[in-house]
Amino acid sequence: MRSDPSDTGGMFVGRRPGTAPIHFRESTARGGEVRRRLDTNIARALWALIFLLSLCCWGPIPLACLWVGSQVSYLAGNNVGLGILVSFAALFALMFGTLTILRRLDHAWILVRRAAGFDQKAGVLGRVFALTAAVGVAIFTVWFVVIHGPGSSVMPGGSL
Repeated sequence: MRSDPSDTGGMFVGRRPGTAPIHFRESTARGGEVRRRLDTNIARALWALIFLLSLCCWGPIPLACLWVGSQVSYLAGNNVGLGILVSFAALFALMFGTLTILRRLDHAWILVRRAAGFDQKAGVLGRVFALTAAVGVAIFTVWFVVIHGPGSSVMPGGSL
């Protein structure tokens, strides 16, 4: 009888459907050299796309949602509550849509890496998202401290 939680998907009674451990083939099928180079380049392009979409989650998407909310607020006769509601709804839809796309791209990246001959079992999304968070923090810090923030020597007296 299997009663180890790692064997039963966390349940002592039995495994929940769809929670079985993933078993990969021991060795991946090897294609020709040209095919492996093509798959490697496709994997690099997918990584770059994942990086760009992840970076969008830290700046352009929230700013676009704020802009849309401000336009709705203006068109509704300075109804700030409606503008905030639209901003949050747009942010919710765009962020979760982007994360869904990122998850699918990460799965495709794993498959392409395996096709290129690498023993790829885990995705890259977590590491890329952490990297883009660090890049976003660095960009925000430069903007806040150097360009706009308190004691700016570039633009004394505040912003435009």
